[in-house]
Amino acid sequence: MSNFSSQLRLSSSSIIKRLKQRMATTTVIFDRRSFTTTEGSRPTIVHKRSLDILHDPWFNKGTAFSMTERDRIDLRGLLPPNVVSAQQQIDRFMVDLKRLEVQARDGPSDPYALAKWRILNRLHDRNETMYYKVLIDNIEEYAPIVYTPTVGLVCQNYSGLFRRPRGMYFSAADRGEMMSMVYNWPAEQVDMIVVTDGGRILGLGDLGVQGIGIAIGKLDLYVAAAGINPQRVLPVMIDVGTNNEKLLKDPLYLGLQEHRLDGEEYLSVIDEFMEAVFTRWPHVIVQFEDFQSKWAFKLLQRYRNTYRMFNDDVQGTAGVAVAGLLGAVRAQGKPMIDFPKQKIVVAGAGSAGLGVVNAARKTMKRMLGNNESAFESAWSQFWVVDAKGLITEGRENIDPNALPFARKINEVEHQGLKEGASLIEVIQQVKPDVLLGLSAVGSLFSREVLEAMKGSTSIRPAIFAMSNPTKNAECTPEEAFSIVGDNVIFASGSPFKDVDLGNGRIGHSNQGNNMYLFPGIGLGTLLSGSRTISDGMLQVAAECLAAYMKEEDVLKGIIYPSISSIRDITIEVAAAVVKEAIREDLAEGYRDMDGRELQKLSEEEILTFVKNNMWNPVYPTLVYRKE
Repeated sequence: MSNFSSQLRLSSSSIIKRLKQRMATTTVIFDRRSFTTTEGSRPTIVHKRSLDILHDPWFNKGTAFSMTERDRIDLRGLLPPNVVSAQQQIDRFMVDLKRLEVQARDGPSDPYALAKWRILNRLHDRNETMYYKVLIDNIEEYAPIVYTPTVGLVCQNYSGLFRRPRGMYFSAADRGEMMSMVYNWPAEQVDMIVVTDGGRILGLGDLGVQGIGIAIGKLDLYVAAAGINPQRVLPVMIDVGTNNEKLLKDPLYLGLQEHRLDGEEYLSVIDEFMEAVFTRWPHVIVQFEDFQSKWAFKLLQRYRNTYRMFNDDVQGTAGVAVAGLLGAVRAQGKPMIDFPKQKIVVAGAGSAGLGVVNAARKTMKRMLGNNESAFESAWSQFWVVDAKGLITEGRENIDPNALPFARKINEVEHQGLKEGASLIEVIQQVKPDVLLGLSAVGSLFSREVLEAMKGSTSIRPAIFAMSNPTKNAECTPEEAFSIVGDNVIFASGSPFKDVDLGNGRIGHSNQGNNMYLFPGIGLGTLLSGSRTISDGMLQVAAECLAAYMKEEDVLKGIIYPSISSIRDITIEVAAAVVKEAIREDLAEGYRDMDGRELQKLSEEEILTFVKNNMWNPVYPTLVYRKE
């Protein structure tokens, strides 16, 4: 009996010990559950069945529905009996895509890229999960189709291409109704909105309501690169009219055929929109896209301290350009801390050009110590040239946005320059390390301009032809390498092929694509819970991108990574943004991870937190429930 008792006590002791171990393990899992549950792995509750499911691209799986799901949501008999895997579906689609690319063309006027866009768009219309799987797996090939440069062509022809509505349209005719209109959108939660008024689409000018194409394209990249759930994104067009006379007379144009609102009338429409979307979705992030320069800065200053918003043309372009500029310093064999010594001539004083100068100056200032002398020193490294020439304080009726970047008269006279000096004259006198083009003027960097760059004091001068789309690029990489020399660092906004320099040498064409940054900025802001997007968050994003490249690649002249690694880049950028939000005490947390818990995470845990909150294109389990 005593032996039995002792065995019983031993057995009880072992059980209790194991229970304690399990409880300890359970506690750890519970503590970390908020950042170990993978986004998109939860079952999806649907309130529809049968054909309604097959006609809904959010939930449609086509022939990949299992037999149990077909029974559960009344699909048996509505699909062919053979169940195929998601990969089999993709393989079949890719075979059809390659075959149909040529057949989908409307004739000689319909470019090959636009044919690809049409076919991908049809897939998007019927099966979102499969569409994003194809896009992610082939991002290098299809990013230029859903985004720049093809998206510019899509916007120009959008009224003719329109088949099915995507996103929301708010117009000047909806004034007073927007607060109720936002409830017409079916999603209860929206994380990301990209909004445009169509006023300045890429470098193509005023395209009115057809500019919705740029908002759709940007959000495709938020999903593909940042893993934002596609059911929680919303492209928006604010139609305030158009000043494009061709569209005003076009009977097929789908927007308001009246001239653009201006002044207080215009602002009242944008104010009403912002109030409406943030009333329904208080935690949404709004990215402003392709607004005219005069409104881009004004709206950014009007809203940035009140709402979670940023302007990609001003801040995103600036961040990517700054990352490239820092990479150019590294390519010269110097540390990034030497960036404040670079002399930079900027061609273009629109929202993008001035945004880059402002961001680069802030980066220099931070490197120099963030004091008054640092500000003055950073300010002196830039020469901004617009259509009227060098901008100085002597210019009459100077654009208020350009005034902070105007050179002092006595300074430029000492350099042998004057107000309105030409781009060539400025380059000849300044002998810059960098020539940065954001003018939207194709071939602005003529042979004469590039010849002048041969006088640069840098051993590896940098030429950035950043304007989009391709036809607006200030020069091509072939022109830069052949005229200035083999040691040039070249970057552009749209994709170009590398240049064969002979003897096995390659002149690398770097695409300074905004998609390197805006997905990470958006995702990092979302996951940090920061109520605003600070300058510090934008600066660390740019510095993270610059540091991403390996030293051996940078010394070869490769200053931007391959688009194929965009998801990995976004994870790093988003983690850097989250860390900066924590450092600035802006982080309020996301879902079950509140701000205090977020502060306790290590760098490795922040990366895990980011990865696990990225949506992946995997068919979810659908569970039907009556509303």
